[in-house]
Amino acid sequence: MNIQEELAKIFKGELDVSEESREFYSHDASLFELKPEVIGFPKDAEDIKNTVKFVNQYKAQYPELSITPRSRGTDMSGAAIGQSILLDISKYMNKLHEVTDTSAHVQPGILFRDFDKATEEKGSLLPSYPASRDMASVGGMVNNNSGGEKSLEYGKTDKYVTELKVVLSDGNEYTLCPLNRDELNAKMGQDDFEGNLYRQTFELLEANYDEIQAAAPKVSKDSTGYHLWNVWKRDTGIFDLTQLFVGGQGTLGIVTDVKLRLVKRRGHSGLLILFLKSTTELGQLIPKVLESKPATFESFDDQTLWLSIRFMPSFLKMLGPVRFIKLLLSLVTTGVQLLRGVPKLILMVEFNGESEAEVRQKVQELHRKLGKHRARYEINGFEEAPTEGKSEKFWVMRRYSFQILRSKVKDKHTAPYIDDFIVPPEHLPEFLPQLQAIIKKYKLFATIAGHMGDGNFHVIPLMKIEDPAERAKLEPSQREVNELVLKYGGSISGEHNDGMVRGPWLEQMYGVSMLGHMKDIKHLYDPQNIFNPKKKTDADWDFSFKHIREHF
Repeated sequence: MNIQEELAKIFKGELDVSEESREFYSHDASLFELKPEVIGFPKDAEDIKNTVKFVNQYKAQYPELSITPRSRGTDMSGAAIGQSILLDISKYMNKLHEVTDTSAHVQPGILFRDFDKATEEKGSLLPSYPASRDMASVGGMVNNNSGGEKSLEYGKTDKYVTELKVVLSDGNEYTLCPLNRDELNAKMGQDDFEGNLYRQTFELLEANYDEIQAAAPKVSKDSTGYHLWNVWKRDTGIFDLTQLFVGGQGTLGIVTDVKLRLVKRRGHSGLLILFLKSTTELGQLIPKVLESKPATFESFDDQTLWLSIRFMPSFLKMLGPVRFIKLLLSLVTTGVQLLRGVPKLILMVEFNGESEAEVRQKVQELHRKLGKHRARYEINGFEEAPTEGKSEKFWVMRRYSFQILRSKVKDKHTAPYIDDFIVPPEHLPEFLPQLQAIIKKYKLFATIAGHMGDGNFHVIPLMKIEDPAERAKLEPSQREVNELVLKYGGSISGEHNDGMVRGPWLEQMYGVSMLGHMKDIKHLYDPQNIFNPKKKTDADWDFSFKHIREHF
């Protein structure tokens, strides 16, 4: 069958089968490579509905038919690539319907940076943006359950989604939102496809309620599996199917419309910088910082610092000439600091407030408390954003480090596979030396950055992936890191989700029974496995390993 010819009969948007496009869409920000047969650019939800119906019609005859939704391709887990039909929703489905000071209504393909400008005009904010905020889409944030530097104070995307429209496996679009018990009973009483989904989902969650609730990771944020424990809450009587699809990576259905809750944007911020010569001080330092209830508590290591300095000219293209010149000038004071010794870890503690005086007081109080740790502080000027002013140099290094690594270290390549674990912060003084021992054991050159307040770290090894000896390190080193993370009660993904890189390890994290419940949900919502196969609960390491990129 010629997929393009047949699909063109029912598809209003463009379809592309050129080798150039297929090559481009075979990659996201992950290690992996899957080349699609056809790339579609749907005009609207009708195009997506018709594509699902098309795949359903021919799936028995052509078992490899499937649909992978994609927006901006910033996914680091391999969830935005597929081998059959890939739908890029970002070209047309990127409308901003409405923004108020408390809520927003958007299509999933909208860039977060454009969305952020619109919310800023209303004095509001979606605070769960990731480090890739300049490139990511709102739909990608929803499908990955993204979090970032503000998660410590505000939590992740699942806290802000109030309603979704989703195309499900029958090829129809449905509206999902929190329901009370009477509303749930009405849904379950329907004698149709939707009613059956509600009934079977509720029965599974209710029959295994205690096991499911106990399986919820005991960390401040998580992006693994399906968050079944958040769907049905006996104590509140609320049943919320959006919680299945936030973080679902397009494996249960395709999100076509998003409604969000926003928070008030604060106009004043200040940053306290701590230069640590070793991690031995963390045990004393972390509790003291968290007692002060900062808005963010971030970190990056000496490798990230040196690579940022080495490739400083690359920031010119990213920032533009004006911001780049300001960045260079602001680095003078940091250079003086480095003459006293290169820190092993740089910590960034940010406070927000209603006035400059309030922020200054918070920063200076913590500065006095941590004086022996050689903290220094930067206060942003009146009504400046957190990425502007004196603190910009630190945020630039923290946010753009992965992009720099991907494009500039030519003899080695970024290998994001142990890049997103999270452990309770109180264990970090014990945990980090053991992590570093594993990195040393496998002779990995790796940068380490993270959300120190959550205990969520991004370890990005640089490897010669073409070398079989290097590839052979992936499975055993990932297993050891996972075992260490789980030993300390953590999660193998705080933000970046499962996809092809962590999906194969979900049994290690949850056990056979709990993973079985998640697989039952996948089969219930996607019985023919048409939505983004080989990701999350049906991922397997052999398949993932065979599809590691051959060329970078």
